[in-house]
Amino acid sequence: MPVSVRSFAKINIGLYIGPPEMREDEFHELRTVYQTIALHDTIKLGLTNGSTGIEIKCRNPRVPQDESNTCYRVAERVMKTLKTRGKLTITIEKQLPVKGGLGAGSSNAVATMVGIEKLLKKRLEPLDRLRIAAEVGSDLPLFLIGGTVLGIGRGEQVFPLPDLPPINMVVATPDIGVSTPKAFAAWDGLFGGAKNGSGLTVSEQTSTLNRFSSEVYSWLNGTSFSAATSGVSARGGNRAEALLLDLVRTGIENDFERVVFTQFPELRDVKRAIEREGSSYASLSGSGSTLYGFFGSKAEAAKAAENLNAKDIPAQATVTLSREEYWKSIV
Repeated sequence: MPVSVRSFAKINIGLYIGPPEMREDEFHELRTVYQTIALHDTIKLGLTNGSTGIEIKCRNPRVPQDESNTCYRVAERVMKTLKTRGKLTITIEKQLPVKGGLGAGSSNAVATMVGIEKLLKKRLEPLDRLRIAAEVGSDLPLFLIGGTVLGIGRGEQVFPLPDLPPINMVVATPDIGVSTPKAFAAWDGLFGGAKNGSGLTVSEQTSTLNRFSSEVYSWLNGTSFSAATSGVSARGGNRAEALLLDLVRTGIENDFERVVFTQFPELRDVKRAIEREGSSYASLSGSGSTLYGFFGSKAEAAKAAENLNAKDIPAQATVTLSREEYWKSIV
C-alpha cells in the first residue's frame, strides 16, 4: 500500500561561516543551531513489482524530476542497502519554497528514506541512515534528529540539543531563489577582499566560529534556558520569551545576511518589515530567501502574518517543533 510522510522545514538560529582554509575539502566550516518547524511538504511513495527504477513526480516545475533530485539519490541508496527491487514512485506535494533556506530538498529526502522503510516494513541500521544522509547533502542529517540541533563541520555533524519550548513565529517566503553556492562564492569574495582591507581575514572568520560556540554554550547554560526547558519560568513570564531575550543578548546572527542582503536588498526590507511587526528576533534562514521572526503568542504571529501579506509579502504563522512532536507528526 502507498504511504505518505510529512517533510518538515527547518530554520537556522544563527549561522557562522569559517574560512576555506579550516578544511581540506572545498567546504566551509560552519556553526549553526537548526530548529524544525511545523511547515511541511508531503511525500507519497508507492512500489510496484515487474519493473525497476525510480520515478519522481511533482507539479512544481522548479523541482527536478531526474537523478539530481535528493529524493532520487536517497531512494537509490536505500533500495540498494535494503536489497530491494521494484518500481518506486515518489510524489512530492510542495508547500515549502524551492531554494528558500528551509531545507526543503533535504527534508524531502529524509522523508523519502523514512517512507521507504515504512513501505517495505524494513529498517535501516542507524549508521546506514546517517551514512546515506551525509553522502547526499549537508542538511540531511539534522532531519534524522529533529527538534533543536547543533550543526558543525559543513553542517552534517549534528548533535541534539535540549528542546526549546514552543515558539510562535512568522515565516516570510519572498519569491526569490537564492543559490547557496553563489552565496558562498559571494562570502569568499568578501574574504578575498581582506588583502585590500575590505574583507575578513582568516583569523577574523575563525574568531566568529569560536564566538558562536561560546554564545551557544552560554545560552544553553543560562538561567532562563535551564528554567525554561525544565518547565519553570525564570522571570515569571513566558518561558519561550525569556529564552528569546537571552538569545538576542548573545548577538547571534546569520553570516549570510552580509552577502545575501547586498545581492537582494529586498530581503533586508522583508526582515525590517518583520521587525516592525513586533518580532523579538528576526533572521534569514540558511542562505535564504526565507526570513523568519519570533513572536510572543500565536495571536501576535497570526496578526503579523496577516499584515505582511497585506503588504504583498508572502508569510505564514507557524510554530517550532520539538523532537518528540517532529517524530510523532512525520507519519
